[in-house]
Amino acid sequence: MRVNFLSAARGDASIFQHLPIRIQRRAGSNKPTNIMKKILIPMMVLCTSVAFAAEVTETTTTKTTTSTGTISEYAPGKTFIVKETSGPMTYRYGKSVTYVTKKGKTLSEDQVKTRIKVGAPVSVHYMTEGDARVISRVEVDDD
Repeated sequence: MRVNFLSAARGDASIFQHLPIRIQRRAGSNKPTNIMKKILIPMMVLCTSVAFAAEVTETTTTKTTTSTGTISEYAPGKTFIVKETSGPMTYRYGKSVTYVTKKGKTLSEDQVKTRIKVGAPVSVHYMTEGDARVISRVEVDDD
């Protein structure tokens, strides 16, 4: 079959009569309605929206636990052992550890050096990673 592209470009639908989808003309117009566009565009939008909706968001929750006692061993950045009612517990330092008072005031580095020492009562906020307790926050008594 020989197709005359110029007649197809002008809107002559007679060359497309052998296709299973019939091209119809709008009332009062010489241009055929494009059923393929009417079908394909909504289907593409639907598929795209389904693809975006299919993205899976994974959230992980970490549980922070608080424990209290007195510091029995302390070396900044290395050792943090607290004597608790159940016995001495060893803690590991996390990526960042915040030192605060019971009222929530953050301690400066100089205050940490003077207030965090063996025998000081503390509350330790930690997360468990395997068998290790990883410190995220240490609370000391207010002055």
